[in-house]
Amino acid sequence: MTSSSVPDIAAPARATPPWRYAIGMFGTSIPINMVKGSMILYYVDILGLDVRAYGIVMAIYAVIDAVDNPVLGYLSDRTRTRFGRRRPWLVVGAPLLAASMIAFFSAPTSLKGLGLVMWFAVFAIACEAFDSMINANYGALLPELFQHERRRAVANGLRQGFQLAALVLSLAVTPLLTTKVFGTEETTGGFRTTAIIYGIIAVVVIVYMALGARESPRYSTNIRPPLWSSIWSIVSNRLFWTVGLVGACYGIAMAIVLAGIQLYVKYSLGLPVSEALYLQAVVILIAVGGLAVWTRIVARKGALWAWRLAFAVLAISFVALFFATDLVTALLAGVLVGAGWSGMLATNDLITARVLDADAAAHGQHREGLFLSAFGFFGRLNSIVTGLALTSLGVFFGYNSGDDPGANPGFAFRVYLCVYPFLFAAVGAIAARFVRVPQPTADQPGESPSPLSEPSRLPDPVNDAPVSDDEDPVDR
Repeated sequence: MTSSSVPDIAAPARATPPWRYAIGMFGTSIPINMVKGSMILYYVDILGLDVRAYGIVMAIYAVIDAVDNPVLGYLSDRTRTRFGRRRPWLVVGAPLLAASMIAFFSAPTSLKGLGLVMWFAVFAIACEAFDSMINANYGALLPELFQHERRRAVANGLRQGFQLAALVLSLAVTPLLTTKVFGTEETTGGFRTTAIIYGIIAVVVIVYMALGARESPRYSTNIRPPLWSSIWSIVSNRLFWTVGLVGACYGIAMAIVLAGIQLYVKYSLGLPVSEALYLQAVVILIAVGGLAVWTRIVARKGALWAWRLAFAVLAISFVALFFATDLVTALLAGVLVGAGWSGMLATNDLITARVLDADAAAHGQHREGLFLSAFGFFGRLNSIVTGLALTSLGVFFGYNSGDDPGANPGFAFRVYLCVYPFLFAAVGAIAARFVRVPQPTADQPGESPSPLSEPSRLPDPVNDAPVSDDEDPVDR
């Protein structure tokens, strides 16, 4: 092993407690989910932004974000400081994201036309860019801090639990705060006040998590991965495309649901926006409770098997939601939505982490930041598709904005929230049956894999090693 392969290390880094890492998800989830969950209500329904302008901005926003994601991941992988590779980005990115979110929900009510479009575009893009900065680094810590699937599953289950707790606040409670406690359904002041509160919470939690994350010095090799060859290696990896595209089906389905649920409650169920609290709370609480069940399923049947099952449950749930006619039937359908969503939260990142492990074993470099940012390309499809889906409501149903809702906005948002997500989830459920991923790292107590050297002599487990359709249980 050459001296350039790894730095001199006196002693391995102490293990990071799973809860300390996981709590960061609470802070990272609050800002972006308030933005995504309330942007249509705030800009389209209250401020009167035309859905066609919304769709155009979302397309531009997705293209810009698709470019900045790999760049941010690449810079993170190449960062070398005495504080680690990821922590500086997290500490700097948190206040920038909070400030962007507050500005996003502080649009002057006097803005109309192009001025409103520009305000929306600038701060929507800023929020997504700083969210990408944070999540590229936060996500890259999962395979580094927790190297075996069993321990990784525990950390991932905890962080998804914190994410769901954040969603209770940023999605379920937000309509109550913005339209009842701090404002009304026709005013915007409640959104700004809520954004300030959420921003403070997010900064405190993210910084607390970052200061407690004990990065492994052996991951910071003296060799910095080159940009273009690294990108080519990733995009020529068949698993990058298969896992990424199938995962995008899940991401798009849930992005549409989170963006439109408040207007589904308002128009399709004919209820006050504040009552979205109950539907969102049921979905999220069921998802929280389901994490322990799904984690157990992963332990017994493996992540791949559980991932496929979760996709199927999620697709079925949207059928039930389509036929809901009041709050009670919507809540019953929400139980199914929460169960499917919980399964995807418990398994999707484990599937991605296996791809990262295989890449590190094949190439001898830990490029989690760049790899996850490249996966973020598929996440950018969410913005394009949600924008197109909303724009289609104007084309097919006449809903252009809150000022021009068309003849039947109730059916329009029933299609938006149920039919579109069902189609994507159903495609994902079918495609997941054909996905193959490498076997997980065996869980051996006390095992600490040694740094890799001479990567060119290693076999490529991603493209060469056989993988099984029906994997063995993780705890075999």
